[in-house]
Amino acid sequence: MKLHYHLIAQIISSLRDVFVDRRYADKVVEFAFKRHPKWGSRDRRLFAEAIYEIVRHWRWYWHLAGLPDSEHNHPELLTPEKLWHVWSAYWIMAENELPFFDEVNGVRRASIIERSKQEVSPALRHSIPDWMEARLGRELGASWPAIRETLNKPADVYLRVNTLKTERRSLKTRLSQDGFTTETLKEIPTALHMRQRYNVFGMAAFKEGMFEVQDASSQCVAPFLQVEPGMKVVDACAGAGGKTLHLGALMQNKGKIIALDVHDWKLTELRRRAARAGVDVAETRVIEGTKTLKRLAGYADRLLLDVPCSGLGVLRRNPDAKWKLSNEEIDRLIIEQQDILTRYSALVKPGGKMVYATCSILPGENELQVQKFLAAHGDQWTLEEELKINPAETGHDGFYAARLLRKPAAPTPPPVVEAQEAPVEAPAQEA
Repeated sequence: MKLHYHLIAQIISSLRDVFVDRRYADKVVEFAFKRHPKWGSRDRRLFAEAIYEIVRHWRWYWHLAGLPDSEHNHPELLTPEKLWHVWSAYWIMAENELPFFDEVNGVRRASIIERSKQEVSPALRHSIPDWMEARLGRELGASWPAIRETLNKPADVYLRVNTLKTERRSLKTRLSQDGFTTETLKEIPTALHMRQRYNVFGMAAFKEGMFEVQDASSQCVAPFLQVEPGMKVVDACAGAGGKTLHLGALMQNKGKIIALDVHDWKLTELRRRAARAGVDVAETRVIEGTKTLKRLAGYADRLLLDVPCSGLGVLRRNPDAKWKLSNEEIDRLIIEQQDILTRYSALVKPGGKMVYATCSILPGENELQVQKFLAAHGDQWTLEEELKINPAETGHDGFYAARLLRKPAAPTPPPVVEAQEAPVEAPAQEA
């Protein structure tokens, strides 16, 4: 397969954006597509595949290029020549011939092939930072190798059917008529699996609000909250609103959802998506310190806490997170999660329910957090059910959720009325 020089040069430039300027890979790809509107589908596909595969297996390709492993995560050392060598290793391992101009750049196919056969550590071979390999191996034990293998595979595309506007069979038929094959998932009634990759955001059905793009695991969280039409619901870490929209559909657009976030730009995107999806019951509010929470104390029938987390369960979708995370950042997130869980739980009324959720696979961010919370607040809360989605077992993203019930308030006993003694009648006087 042959590539034009300008396409390779853009790949090298975009890799620099990811690893030197620390930009996210999906944004880098999106920017490159806008910069080159005349690229055909072939060039767009080759470019996107190269960026994601190199980011996903960055440490491995760096090794195959013959570069010192100690330098793979040091932005100041990533020269264009080194990035060119890394891309060449990727291209050769994909069983392609190098363009003629690469041979003068010091790249030797035989050396790359020879290095690929050498025994190396699991962390290097699976392109995982050493600290991450150690931490996940320690916390996940024997289950980690299979999960690690899964997280290095490209993620499939799943759609969530918007039941406010259509139902799954109708959407499946419509997409089929447009030339797209989808599969249903028996265990997730709103999910459709796209069999081929396509820019679904350009589809007419998407623009009409018939579906959202949402992984199968993520589609399990909103139903786990057990909402009903007419309820008062708070989505306290709403972000751009994927789960807010799902909650609105489950509530049949009846009741009220208050979507909170610290970033107004995310809530702006949520409002745009809600308008397209026909979700009318969602109100957005920017979190402005403790006063926002005080106003909602004891308000919610249901509370969703999809808290900030490491995202280790969704590395297939965000492979560059491997190179941006650190042990210190995860430790900081664990403290933040416990703070959110403690403070925001006050929003739930007695008898109401709360779901604590992450897209992490670390017990320290998941079940251990819930255990800490219950140890401190077990007089008010009980654990109803946990949801653990193992990516190695399902092929979906790794997710965790726990549903907790706030104990109903004890009934107020009726006031005790003391029995009054009957008045003593005065003895009758003799006439």
